[in-house]
Amino acid sequence: MNAVSRFFKNMWRKFHLTQIIILMVSIVVLLGLGFIVYFMKSADVESLQKGLAQPTILYADDGEVASKLSANRSESVSIEKMPENLQHAVVSIEDNRFYEHNGFDLKGMTRAFFKNTVSGGVVQGGSTITQQLTKNAMLSPEKTYKRKIEELFLAIEIEKVYKKDEVLEMYLNTIYFGSGSWGVQNASKKYFGKEVEDLTLSESAMLAGIIKAPSALSPYNNLDKSIARRNVVLNQMVKYGYITEAEASEAKQEEPELKDRSGDPLKGKYPHYADSVINEAIKRYGLTQDELLTKGYKIYTAMDQQVQSGLEEVYKKERIFPKSVNGEDSQSAAILLDPKTGGVTAIVGRRGDHVFRGFNYATQMTRSPGSTIKPLVTFMPALEEGYKPTSMLKDEPTKFGEYEPQNYSKTYEGEVPMYRAVEKSLNVPTVWLLNEIGISKGLDALKRLGIPTEDEDRNLSLALGGMHKGVSPKQMAEAYTTFANDGVRRESYFIKKIIGPDGEVKPKWEPKEVEVTSKEVSDEMTSMLLRVVEKGSGKKAKTSGVDIAGKTGSTQVDGTRGTKDQWFIGYTPTLVGAVWVGVEKADESHHLTTNSSDGAVPVFKEVIEEVLPHLDDTSFDVDSINEEQQPAEESKKDWFDNLVDKWNEIF
Repeated sequence: MNAVSRFFKNMWRKFHLTQIIILMVSIVVLLGLGFIVYFMKSADVESLQKGLAQPTILYADDGEVASKLSANRSESVSIEKMPENLQHAVVSIEDNRFYEHNGFDLKGMTRAFFKNTVSGGVVQGGSTITQQLTKNAMLSPEKTYKRKIEELFLAIEIEKVYKKDEVLEMYLNTIYFGSGSWGVQNASKKYFGKEVEDLTLSESAMLAGIIKAPSALSPYNNLDKSIARRNVVLNQMVKYGYITEAEASEAKQEEPELKDRSGDPLKGKYPHYADSVINEAIKRYGLTQDELLTKGYKIYTAMDQQVQSGLEEVYKKERIFPKSVNGEDSQSAAILLDPKTGGVTAIVGRRGDHVFRGFNYATQMTRSPGSTIKPLVTFMPALEEGYKPTSMLKDEPTKFGEYEPQNYSKTYEGEVPMYRAVEKSLNVPTVWLLNEIGISKGLDALKRLGIPTEDEDRNLSLALGGMHKGVSPKQMAEAYTTFANDGVRRESYFIKKIIGPDGEVKPKWEPKEVEVTSKEVSDEMTSMLLRVVEKGSGKKAKTSGVDIAGKTGSTQVDGTRGTKDQWFIGYTPTLVGAVWVGVEKADESHHLTTNSSDGAVPVFKEVIEEVLPHLDDTSFDVDSINEEQQPAEESKKDWFDNLVDKWNEIF
């Protein structure tokens, strides 16, 4: 009886356990079904077209819309105009089972998984063309499992609504091909200067090959890699029966004829500022170029539209820019900052036609700053050490070891007050003073001012701009914000904040505020730099109705009296600007015949005149320099200097 009872009890327990297991399995199945239903409902096919056409909006400092960033996808073409070889090339290399699956290729993903596992790295992708299209359409760039699943279900839903040719057409009209080109029509013009319908087999295969890594495989960036990838595509086309071995062999022999007829991919206003915003968003916020141009962000910037427009107008005036000795156009760049915030209010990165994210001379160039570094490395730290603007400095031919600097005029006055050395940009007194206070003091000052130096810069030639790598106009303008902002330097920035589809995007770092020196020292520097514009080397920047302080600088070409770099860093109480004019590769037959006083300074004056109506505060509240110590002598020197300046203006 006990045995029978135990038997039924055990059976009853097993029955209950089985029920529990069935219940749990049912719950899991229901959850799974609910999970699937949820994502199928969230897979809104209508969002596809919307997601493929979202521009990023740039807002100016006042909150008004300034411009739009969007990939130039306006030149879409129908699938009928796309050569079959192009279609087959893309399918062969990106998704060879495209015409067989329904948007999701389990077989392809499994094969890719095992290949990547065996190789120990990613050698083959598992995403279908449809999945890639959905990824381009998703407004948010987040990389989560939820997003991957949403992409998968959207891909499946898309293939229920669109035919294969329609999916491929959308894909080829929106995919990024590098060098600022979205879509095959733009890419065809960018690389081969022709309509997409005129592409050869070889050219079609090259475009298909670029998709994997648009920057690294661009023929403009690496032609050899691009050709090698083209050949891989051709081999794949043979493998899947789209072309013969003979056709592939002939296409491999074709030498690419690169020709850019694409035009500017940025169609919005202020392309120079837009380029800088893209660069900063990539570096500081971790976004990608493709996301920025296609995902509909709201980017709030420090731009002043009136100032930006004014700066661009100045750079349209060909007459104000000097030509090189052989008659070629000079190059130039300018950047304007708000010294109170560090925000970049305006920028032009180069002269000539805008090149999408091309080399920016205002932010990416590093050159010797010439005499514009003198206030930073010598005079500011000297004031901190107790010198005064009226302190007398040695001005006579002097050797400092093997180094023997010379004044530009080759004339010397025995000794001069500091303010005069600044005003006339005298070399020997500047080097002598740096030697007196010690070069370590100068290097420390540059560090506080945000100017990078190298070990090779630890010598007295640094006083005159002798640097191993040099600086950019942006770095120099940022350093000079110290004098316009009571001794406090503001790190510069373009972007105030970015709002994405999922909320605010957090930056990797924020611009800092650096207390460089005292207000007393910065005021004394401003007093001396005001004289540079009032009666010194920067006189041609003098503008009615506004106080301008600043410093000129030039670098010479060896063996000539010509220059390769001309600088003027100037500031008002509410604006700091750096203007650079020069030539890219200087030599005896390619240089500028003028110095900064006749090149960069007049350009700066044009800028100030253009933006003056938009400046709030135009007068400095600083004490004038007391010249009572040697009034008679100074009067003689001013008379002589005025005579020399007049002679130079005439001849």
